[in-house]
Amino acid sequence: MTREILSEQRYSLGDLRSKSWDEFAQPDAPQMDFIFTVCDNAAGEACPARPGQPITAHWGFADPAAVRGSHDKQHKAFMTAQMQIANRIRLFLSLPIDKIDRMSLQTQLRALGKQ
Repeated sequence: MTREILSEQRYSLGDLRSKSWDEFAQPDAPQMDFIFTVCDNAAGEACPARPGQPITAHWGFADPAAVRGSHDKQHKAFMTAQMQIANRIRLFLSLPIDKIDRMSLQTQLRALGKQ
């Protein structure tokens, strides 16, 4: 359903795939500056060690994959999640990242997760 939603919105699907945390622990893995967890079901789980010191925040959303029912009902749940994530990313991108200190940025990112 995720691929369907993204395709409808004309995102390039290319090599998109789910990835294991293990891929990001490799020496040649790209360095991450920010990590956002999004699944409410996993909010209390311990996350693996992250290389570097990325700023982290939990932006909880209801899991659209948990929705049962018709294709239309599932589609609506995935579309809602996609729109909510896109809105938070837009807010994140509007922050003056280069002008605020790390602690303030961390606080603002966590506050976005509560919206």
